[in-house]
Amino acid sequence: MGLPQPPLDWKFSQVFGERTAGEEIQEVDIISAIEFDKTGDHLATGDRGGRVVLFERTDRKGHGGPRRDLEKMECSPSRHPEFRYQTEFQSHEPEFDYLKSLEIEEKINKIRWCQMANGALFLLSTNDKTIKFWKVQEKKIKKVCSVNVDPSKIERSSSSTGTSLFLLSFFSDGETFISADDLRINLWNLEISSQSFNIVDVKPANMEDLTEVITSAEFHPTHCNTLAYSSSKGSIRLIDLRQSALCDSHSKLFEVHETPGSRSFFTEIIASISDVKFAKDGRYMLSRDYMSLKLWDINMDSGPVATFQVHEHLRPRLCDLYENDSIFDKFECCLSGDGLRAATGSYSNLFRVFGCSSGSTEASTLEASKNPMRKQLPASTNHRPSRTGTFTRGARQGSESPGSDANGNAFDFNMKLLHLAWHPTENSIACAAANSLYMYYA
Repeated sequence: MGLPQPPLDWKFSQVFGERTAGEEIQEVDIISAIEFDKTGDHLATGDRGGRVVLFERTDRKGHGGPRRDLEKMECSPSRHPEFRYQTEFQSHEPEFDYLKSLEIEEKINKIRWCQMANGALFLLSTNDKTIKFWKVQEKKIKKVCSVNVDPSKIERSSSSTGTSLFLLSFFSDGETFISADDLRINLWNLEISSQSFNIVDVKPANMEDLTEVITSAEFHPTHCNTLAYSSSKGSIRLIDLRQSALCDSHSKLFEVHETPGSRSFFTEIIASISDVKFAKDGRYMLSRDYMSLKLWDINMDSGPVATFQVHEHLRPRLCDLYENDSIFDKFECCLSGDGLRAATGSYSNLFRVFGCSSGSTEASTLEASKNPMRKQLPASTNHRPSRTGTFTRGARQGSESPGSDANGNAFDFNMKLLHLAWHPTENSIACAAANSLYMYYA
């Protein structure tokens, strides 16, 4: 991924829904999903109240200069990206499943943008049960602006598993996508809402024999036949959809082998992978477990090429984290468009940015506030291990003291930054701190 780059100087860009001091947060207003579209000109968020909010970029509009001037402007490192509120709509409502005597939350678990067509925006949103396909079109007549939101509901056909639908990922053709729950991954087509194909099924004949569940899944960005999915045991399986209709075997398995004698009650819990992302070129994968970020080369299944410690300083407090359920928090991760950096969230509304390129020492801690560098600490004195290839094996430096003492006493475990997204072409990050959406650029 290239030569080492100097650490980025992150600056505050915007905040939407900023809380005032002492303001009580309503549960339904907490952001639960963030997604940029492929152009980076549109951003969508979903919340626990079942609403989807759309934002559009404004600092690129009104420039009618030559293409070369526009390209220079795009490449300017000091450009201040600006977004404005565009519209919002109620995507999901709370339901009650009378067959299972189960309440179904309206919370938006995932949003995925589809290809634009004829000036209209298209996106998918899902709660625990239902995927919905939306068309958003803005029609301007004189100075009056009306926004038409046309929903097309896609009911999930595999709801009989009784598990929660948590993930959507698009095929490179822009028309086919997968949905995933704890036990199954299904393949859909946007044009066919009544039928899906089950491509992965980990449900045993006897549920008492269940030892692991699916935790995340992602299509390869360029190889339309390749899919990666992670498990609660800390493994990532790469499957080839050409092998069989039901992919009950994998082409590659990525996992970290335990050190003999290191296993404890918490080993499997903290190994569970909460998110997997492919780099834009598809060569590398980024995974997030409770303790760390790991970077994988899909051509090397012997182990991660780099490990970035995020929560290692919390290891002495795993008992407390288990008691208050924080150990089960699912943090997302993201890669920059050029693949040179990775980011993920932590507690006290902090997020971490790490350099992925060879020789990089970048390991920044930022706070989701108007002063993101407020929590920044001096670089750690830990030394980088020697390299034998493009990436180092083992832990990375500067990552075990993000604004707390060795026991993590300064952390507020109620302020967790779970969701964030990196702009596809620029060094710009959007992240959610409860009901507030913060945006930063470098």
